Amino acid sequence: MKKIIITLALMLGVVGVAQAQGDAEAGKAKSATCAACHGPDGNSPLDMYPKLAGQHASYLAKQLVDYKSAATGGEGRANAIMAGMSMPLSEEDAADLAAYFASQTITPIATPEEVVEQGAALYQGGDIERGITACIACHGPRGEGLEAAKFPSLAGQYPKYIAEQLHLFRSAERNNDLNGMMRSIAAKLTDEDIDVLSQYVAGLR
Repeated sequence: MKKIIITLALMLGVVGVAQAQGDAEAGKAKSATCAACHGPDGNSPLDMYPKLAGQHASYLAKQLVDYKSAATGGEGRANAIMAGMSMPLSEEDAADLAAYFASQTITPIATPEEVVEQGAALYQGGDIERGITACIACHGPRGEGLEAAKFPSLAGQYPKYIAEQLHLFRSAERNNDLNGMMRSIAAKLTDEDIDVLSQYVAGLR
């Protein structure tokens, strides 16, 4: 929890730092190759791929930069498909694509009734005995994330995709999280925790 508080303080302290502002119209024109997996408006037709619609532009741009960095031998986010897709992109391209998908509206998902109680308890309160920080600290009461800190919105995202990312953080196969926060938290989650949380948070709105 202390690590999260310090990180949030640092991130909020640099909100005023200039960031590349993308052009949504330019991004739309560049998004044709993204449509096959993510849908023309960022609402992927397949739950194995993430929805990009309505996601924070800062987060989307960071992921594209991280994919390219990993593909060229640097630190980042390794992914066989996105490595090839991100390689030709300039920072301006990444910013434009991020601006376009951020301007779209994500399609909502319903939370199964049977996971609401358990999911809400873990999402909102964490688990002190196991040292699990509440997800709400970074992802907000409605799963909206935090634009300034590049913490993603989770509401409306496919549960299957959320669960996959939690498993990747838990195994440290995904390691582009700020200060290792997600790896630290996910390492303490059980398979049941991940299943319940991914279904619960997807239905927040």
